[in-house]
Amino acid sequence: MLSGKGGVGKSTVSTQMAQSLSSRGYSVGLLDVDICGPSVPRMAGVVGREVHQSQSGWTPVYSNPNLAVMSISFLLEEGDAAVVWRGPRKNGLIKQFLTETDWGVGGLDYLIIDTPPGTSDEHISIVQYLNDARSSGQGASGAIVVTTPEEVSLADVRKELNFCKKTSTRVLGVIENMTGLQTKVSDMRFINNESNDCTSDVLSLLKEKCPEVLSMIAVTDVFPPSGTGAKGMAEKFNVPYLGKLPLDPNLLKACEDGVSFVDQYPSSPGAAPLNDIVNKLILALPVEDDEIDGDDAMETYT
Repeated sequence: MLSGKGGVGKSTVSTQMAQSLSSRGYSVGLLDVDICGPSVPRMAGVVGREVHQSQSGWTPVYSNPNLAVMSISFLLEEGDAAVVWRGPRKNGLIKQFLTETDWGVGGLDYLIIDTPPGTSDEHISIVQYLNDARSSGQGASGAIVVTTPEEVSLADVRKELNFCKKTSTRVLGVIENMTGLQTKVSDMRFINNESNDCTSDVLSLLKEKCPEVLSMIAVTDVFPPSGTGAKGMAEKFNVPYLGKLPLDPNLLKACEDGVSFVDQYPSSPGAAPLNDIVNKLILALPVEDDEIDGDDAMETYT
């Protein structure tokens, strides 16, 4: 999972994609290589857990029977501890995570890697290590690039797409995240001109006068879209456009609670778009026949 811009929701998309795939019965690994800002453990519901090292390598933490998680967060004595490392040490740990994690006897169907923003030496190392680790020599199956709709984000993400081109990394698609706030009217809060909460009065009035409004979805653009947005950018770079994810309060809540968004909130506005994106990725990278062994059966997202 890549993006030239921080704060666009890479970790959210990575974690919820992993949750969704594991709910469908796939064996999934979720690797958090954002060394300085690991947030995956919180979003996967495994905060405070520990990993152990044995002769077979690092043993990841399991969020559910089908979802294994690995992060530097599991190695820190305190959750708020700052990781103040130079590049070589970070790259060394990333190499250990990529090459020495024991994902289980049967291997993985999908390995999703959540990366830090930018196009630094860490990203170059990730591509190199994946190429070295795969016995097939084909490297990563592809990159998913995440952006938000505004030009400030798109400008950085275009650099990321050029990075993929220079490193011969296939782009599986672009996801446009936070494309407007979407929520049911019944879940909204209302304030009057004096900034006093009048939610109860407003909802009661709507229920009395026009109850059909309560089930409608209210939409507003939090980040103003720029031009043709992510879809136009994807077309320009000749890469797939996977779709839009709205800024859905229930999606944020699922990440805070460490649960699967599509399972816990199947009727929420963002559930159908996320399921559609996961469907497209499964079509782009179908899992090989069960008879194929280990690494050859592994499909890798970065």
